[in-house]
Amino acid sequence: MSKYLFKVKLTPDGLKGLLSEGGSARREVVGRMVEGLGGRVETMYWAFGDDDVYLTAELPGNTSAAAMSMVVSAAGGVRTNTVVLLSADEVDEAIRQKVQYRAPGA
Repeated sequence: MSKYLFKVKLTPDGLKGLLSEGGSARREVVGRMVEGLGGRVETMYWAFGDDDVYLTAELPGNTSAAAMSMVVSAAGGVRTNTVVLLSADEVDEAIRQKVQYRAPGA
């Protein structure tokens, strides 16, 4: 399974919903959604700053992550930014691949 970091910003409507339902209820909704896609939530933290929530999850692949992000964002309560996370083994595999490239002007 692939790992993802979802950085979430609440919209005003999303904040109203959070104030009404609470963080634990939203965590349960997110957990069911991720499990329904064949994945699992690793962590979900509320935060101060540019983002309101940081969620790490395992999902079957990029299409599941994209589907989740699109549906959640289309609902209007949040805006998401998805980051694909790589393990050390995946980075090592990437390093071993031969890539043909020439920098501009080189």
